[in-house]
Amino acid sequence: MTQARLDNPFTNKGTAFTNEERQQLGLAGMLPPRVQTLAEQANEVYKQYRQRPTALAKRLFLMTIFNENRVLFFKVFSQHVAELMPIVYDPTIATTVENYSHLFVQPQNAAFLSIDDPKSIEASLKNAAGGRNIQLLCVTDGEGILGIGDWGTQGVDIAVGKLMVYTAAAGIDPASVLPVVIDAGTNNEQLLADPLYLGNRFKRVRGDRYDHFIDQFVAAVEKVFPGVYLHFEDFGRSNAAKILNKFKDRQLVFNDDIQGTGIIVLAGIIGALNISKQKLIDQRYLCFGAGTAGAGITSRIYGEMIDAGLSPAEAKSHFYLVDKQGLLFDDMPDLTPEQKPFARSRKEFTNAAALTDLLAVVKAVHPTIMVGTSTQPGAFTEAVVKEMAAHTDRPIIFPISNPTKLIEATAADLIKWTGGRALVATGVPSDDVHYRGTTYEIGQANNALIYPGLGLGAIASAASVLNDQMISAAAHSLGGIVDITKDGAAVLPPVTKLSDFSDTVASAVAQSAIDQKLNKRPIQSVKAAINAVKWEPKYK
Repeated sequence: MTQARLDNPFTNKGTAFTNEERQQLGLAGMLPPRVQTLAEQANEVYKQYRQRPTALAKRLFLMTIFNENRVLFFKVFSQHVAELMPIVYDPTIATTVENYSHLFVQPQNAAFLSIDDPKSIEASLKNAAGGRNIQLLCVTDGEGILGIGDWGTQGVDIAVGKLMVYTAAAGIDPASVLPVVIDAGTNNEQLLADPLYLGNRFKRVRGDRYDHFIDQFVAAVEKVFPGVYLHFEDFGRSNAAKILNKFKDRQLVFNDDIQGTGIIVLAGIIGALNISKQKLIDQRYLCFGAGTAGAGITSRIYGEMIDAGLSPAEAKSHFYLVDKQGLLFDDMPDLTPEQKPFARSRKEFTNAAALTDLLAVVKAVHPTIMVGTSTQPGAFTEAVVKEMAAHTDRPIIFPISNPTKLIEATAADLIKWTGGRALVATGVPSDDVHYRGTTYEIGQANNALIYPGLGLGAIASAASVLNDQMISAAAHSLGGIVDITKDGAAVLPPVTKLSDFSDTVASAVAQSAIDQKLNKRPIQSVKAAINAVKWEPKYK
């Protein structure tokens, strides 16, 4: 049992075990004699981290600390959150996902579920939880990882990383979270041919068998962890919205790719419109890349326009979806259920047949907002951007595909091509842009600004569901934190203040749940309820 205490990352203090603790717990002689404080340990870890030569080396080093001592890991992460975020999560995590089987050391308290073994779902969840009180579960099936596609069981790294951000940003107790991967096979030929690949070696299972497995999984989660906040992450286009729509009205579920991305983009647009002093209902919205994320964002903005007073028909007239085949029309046979409501009629255009590329569509519709979720690097060309900027004073342009190599345009180019008029947010961290004497701060449309606080608010308020009103409250709480008096101000708050903004979002979400009477237990004070569930990296 003494060695188990050192091996358990939730109880291990390493050299911070006091002499009294070492005697009481049978650890005498099992550690170097010097007793360190948590602050001393964190300082040493950060120094060693800075000595690693590459982003990947830095992440692998941090993961060894995570595997050994959760308190120490999150102490360091919380002290340097803006610096470590792109190392711990996107974009560096894309590299570790791609190489997961080759880098594998230990399962990091995740649950690995195989579609070939549905009878073991419940036992697997219990085994991975190890008796811990699970309040938040993040699950992926690895089909739509970031912008890099299908990575099968290796996608578990995304669930692990996402939960790290929940803890660092919103103070969710790391002992109360559970990463899960559903291995339904993979269509990634590289993985299927790799002798070291650790997942199932068959093509992805789809249809009734897959759907039934998801049903069994959700039922098992609710049975083993009643009332848990269930976060779906990086499911493929054919499954993400279908799963969310099936469960969102009866259980506390959230899909970050559909809802989280929609919230952060809406918050960024609200921030941009606060700067430009324009109204949402006067905008023309172009989505480039109408997959899970793109369609989800469109739906969120559409809902906001209805809340602003437009009828459904009036609101839909403001949206244009562009995918690989060009502008989406309602007579196309392969539209997804999420695309269909926003597909246009060919009768609206005299040159409908020619609207097969982004530039042609921009010339035809003159968008005022353009959001990129296409994973097509460089798609927002100088010609496209200048054409857009010729028809609106303050073009709102958000190239949010990630990782960095897949972004539609750089912030520097967007500022230059629009003469400094563009209001820009990117999906990856971007440096300030210095242009004609003004420093433009570039907001990051990073879901980490939203989803940790969203989860914290829902958990703290004991919400039964997460609905559109709670989501809208989250977006408005974040979008309102913009310095409209400063030239070059960012449309979104900085990641450096992530913890503060997570509290802002959590308060708005919890209050919305209470106002709607969705809380399953009495809540006298939102602030007290949030503080009661927040965790800090301190040794007990």
